[in-house]
Amino acid sequence: MKSPSVNKVDLRTSFDSFRNLNPNDIGAWPLAPRVAVLAALFVAVLGAGWWFAWSDELDTLEAKQQEELKLKDEFVDKKKQAINLDLYTLQLVEIDRSFGALLKQLPNKSEVESLLIEINQSGMGRGLQFELFRPGAEISQDFYAELPIGVRLTGSYHDFGAFAGDIGRLSRIVTLSNVSITPNPQSKDGSLVMDAVTKTFRYLDDEEVARQKKAEQQKKAEQGAKK
Repeated sequence: MKSPSVNKVDLRTSFDSFRNLNPNDIGAWPLAPRVAVLAALFVAVLGAGWWFAWSDELDTLEAKQQEELKLKDEFVDKKKQAINLDLYTLQLVEIDRSFGALLKQLPNKSEVESLLIEINQSGMGRGLQFELFRPGAEISQDFYAELPIGVRLTGSYHDFGAFAGDIGRLSRIVTLSNVSITPNPQSKDGSLVMDAVTKTFRYLDDEEVARQKKAEQQKKAEQGAKK
């Protein structure tokens, strides 16, 4: 029955030791207050150290971890690219081969005249009469030029269809667009009139490509100067 009273007295004594402490004479403090102050200082030092030093280190560590994940992802992507490099190379070779084959279907500047003759002969071979065969101005693109040709032919609907098929089978690329077929008011046999635009293409030689690039650069320079 005495032990509770002893604990009560010791607890009261410990609380009493924190009263009336002289901050200018810490050495004269009882043991309990000095231990408590030292513990509080130790915790404060640890907190300050974490805030001023360890916090930055943790941020740096987190940044390095994020960078590591990013590098791993880049490594995986590069590895996939390396694995597929041979496939990509073969695809580029095939694309280059296909592009070269298409390019060969475009006549050069000296072959355009013979191609126009072929178009004319295709129509005449189907019994069509050319009332108009008018080449227009060339329209230059990146590496080729379009040559539109306005045509007007008279004949039957069947012959027009056969002529369009012959155009598609020429060795060079030729298209037929803006087709309009109307009755021929001057004919008594029921013939028709077809108005259309035939387009052929030719590739630009190195000199023409260089001249075109130079003109584009000058145009961009002039636009930049105006700004």
